[in-house]
Amino acid sequence: MEPSLRVVFMGTPEFAVPPLAALLRAGYDVVGVLTREDSPAGRGRRVEESPVKQMALAEKLLIQQPRTLRAPDTLAALTGLRPDLIVVAAYGLILPPAVLELPPNGCINIHGSLLPGHRGAAPIAAAILAGDAETGVSVMLMDAGVDTGPVLSRAPYRFTKTTRQAR
Repeated sequence: MEPSLRVVFMGTPEFAVPPLAALLRAGYDVVGVLTREDSPAGRGRRVEESPVKQMALAEKLLIQQPRTLRAPDTLAALTGLRPDLIVVAAYGLILPPAVLELPPNGCINIHGSLLPGHRGAAPIAAAILAGDAETGVSVMLMDAGVDTGPVLSRAPYRFTKTTRQAR
């Protein structure tokens, strides 16, 4: 039997929970999860864990919450995980070249729009505000640009009359 790919997952909000769950269901060896630092939320500004951190805790996965990916200790810790692949979904930090070059199979980003449209941090909101008739999810191989690597797969979603009325 082939050894499973060692995957590091990077994500923070609810959008990133289903991809992490899918990796685990598919039997990938998720050797670490990086998520943003716990932050104040809601009216009481109570510090809360991200949805990805909550799932990683429930699954007993190794969690790291670095402030930056450029710090030598962060890069050393990530290198120590020996990832074959890094999967990113709405992580919230730009991956520096040293991280992009780390895994032999590259870094894949799950992006909440049909690239090349609506690059950047809030693609779903951008599609809604632009009045797009269609949006979706793109899976891309990451490069040094922001959402500029080759698109590997796209799953379109067409807004319906019902979804438009909900806005």
